[in-house]
Amino acid sequence: MTEQKWTSRRRVAETLAHNEPDRIPFDLGGTILTGIHHSAYVRLREYLGLKSVEVEIEDPIQQLAKVDEDVKDRLGVDVYGINPGGGRGASTPSWREDGYDKLVDEWGIEWWKPCDGGFYYDMRRHPLAEATCLDELERYRFPDPLDDVRYFEMSAKAKEFMKERQVAYVLGRNAPGIFEISLWMRGFENFFCDLISNRKFAEGLLDGICEIKMKYWERALGVVGRNVMIVSEADDLASQDRLLISPRMYREFIKPRHSRLFSFIKEKAKVPVKIFFHSCGAIEPLIPDLIESGVDILNPVQVSASGMDTRELKRKYGDELIFYGGGVDTQNILPRGSPGEVRDEVKRRIEDLAPGGGFIFATVHNIQADVPPENIVAMWEAVREFGRY
Repeated sequence: MTEQKWTSRRRVAETLAHNEPDRIPFDLGGTILTGIHHSAYVRLREYLGLKSVEVEIEDPIQQLAKVDEDVKDRLGVDVYGINPGGGRGASTPSWREDGYDKLVDEWGIEWWKPCDGGFYYDMRRHPLAEATCLDELERYRFPDPLDDVRYFEMSAKAKEFMKERQVAYVLGRNAPGIFEISLWMRGFENFFCDLISNRKFAEGLLDGICEIKMKYWERALGVVGRNVMIVSEADDLASQDRLLISPRMYREFIKPRHSRLFSFIKEKAKVPVKIFFHSCGAIEPLIPDLIESGVDILNPVQVSASGMDTRELKRKYGDELIFYGGGVDTQNILPRGSPGEVRDEVKRRIEDLAPGGGFIFATVHNIQADVPPENIVAMWEAVREFGRY
């Protein structure tokens, strides 16, 4: 194939098929898990010599910037995103009180961000913290997954990206994961205890969230029709050095619902789709289960977490998984390393993950507020230098 025949869409499609395209596909801002904090984004635009613009916030909780077209064009971004309207922080206007910016999201979870020096919002109130029985769960007003505001621009954007502009995109989910939302609504300690001592309640909450997600995906997949390749799901299942729950409990409570959701998505899609699944942390012990449940793409590949050695992950799972992320460590190297150290890190991860295809370059989760633009550009230059097949 000649160089001019490669479009971003074709490049990503070949990668998803575990083939080697002309170069590794590159993502910045295609999802709310591969984005950039607005502070770092403003500095990056200035460093690139681009005109000053009013930065649009893509995700209010994480304070992510919407990456503008001029940046995507300058950096050759291959993967775009289509996220539903509304979502986190959409149910009430934010307000300022006691030194914090505060908001309540559509699930009823309250979030606070320090006015002075705060980078993003943290959970401060869990709406089901005092609930004890299924009756209380059934009376709770959950978000409406079929609210029309979620779907207004999906069809037009899908057609534009896939047919007119020939770029790939990730279709975003309506909420974080089944397990994750359960933890957030109950509070972590409460829900972990529920799994042991209040099982009917725990399973009722998990099932209710799964049903909401299924309703959303049926509508969203119908709206975009055949113009889709990747759909995004998530559930943070691990910390820096271990799982949040045991493999036995994952297989008992979460895996059946993941399997149900992922099979439903693939059944309702008008074309074959790949399930992009996000989980931070040391999730290696659960990767075989995730593959069995229907996961095709693993993100963010947290290289600094225990057991997440990129060369070993590629050896063990590279025939079954696409690795989306893992391109550079964002805990230490990207914010605090030198440009040379960033370059070396990118080279190492590409050598580990790229052979044979099946690797889309992105940072490990979002680029945070403290990352200097010199390091972002060093990362990008290294991808261009070492990312060709």
